[in-house]
Amino acid sequence: MRKNRAMHSIAVLVLDGVVPFDLGVPAQVFGASRDPDRNRLYELLVCGEGPARAEAGFTVTPDHDLSVVARADTVLVPGIHTGGPVTDGTLPGPVREALLAAAARGARIVSICTGASVLAAAGLLDGRPAATHWAWAKRIGGLYPRVDWDFDVLFVDDGDVLTSAGVGAGVDLCLHIVRSDHGAEVANRAARRCVVPPWRDGGQAQYIERPVPAGGGIGTEPTRAWVLDRLSEPVTLEEMAGHARMSVRTFTRRFRDETGSSPRQWLLRQRVEHARLLLESTDLGMDVVARRSGLGSATALRQHLHATIGVAPSAYRRTFRH
Repeated sequence: MRKNRAMHSIAVLVLDGVVPFDLGVPAQVFGASRDPDRNRLYELLVCGEGPARAEAGFTVTPDHDLSVVARADTVLVPGIHTGGPVTDGTLPGPVREALLAAAARGARIVSICTGASVLAAAGLLDGRPAATHWAWAKRIGGLYPRVDWDFDVLFVDDGDVLTSAGVGAGVDLCLHIVRSDHGAEVANRAARRCVVPPWRDGGQAQYIERPVPAGGGIGTEPTRAWVLDRLSEPVTLEEMAGHARMSVRTFTRRFRDETGSSPRQWLLRQRVEHARLLLESTDLGMDVVARRSGLGSATALRQHLHATIGVAPSAYRRTFRH
């Protein structure tokens, strides 16, 4: 986790073939991330070698040249659908040099969707785990065999290098970064402002065979809302299935189709996320946090939090009280 600091600068690197949605995601998510006094926490600097042709049929003219990459705290590369990184593994020399220099001085490096091909072309992903859109698996995987690609997950956080799958997964990664920098409360407020779910685990599958039913009390969505109101209580799989008026087998199958995870996995993630919020925003003792999040005991809280983010509850709380 990074310590809070005002106006963390993010250089968004625009190349020819940029995907407009991927370019807009950082502006929306990081722009919506504010402290309790509504002060912005991130400064976005859109940059490039010059005007770049978007894959949707218009031209993007960045406000900045590549020089801002040299001072940015984070460098983010949106997806591209054309150009050397996704066709033959090549990258313009100035872009490669700027990325390598940023990584060498310790900047955080991020990509959305096929932006990972740009990082791979610069050699920044060799021997590292990385994600990109599953539909590009064959082409990008073939171009960059030295990368440990995971085409199934939403995003990969490898410390100083973070990569996401396509489209909506870029939102998940940006919210994950906000949560790592400033905690769940700030990230949840940003998610509400962007009208998106506040959290999906990075290891969740990219491709869910059946879409989530749209409202109307259909599927498992009402039961998920019911469970979220009872996180302090022991809720069993049988009780969830009963609330949904389904057999356990049918409920489990539909739940996995809609969320990409089992009911028990999903519930544990919600409990851990609620515990993180309580650690950030209250002075409650560890046993109380554990009970209110449904984890049972301080020992269980410590085990689950360490398994999720690699730190103890006390250390997590100190980070967000800094």
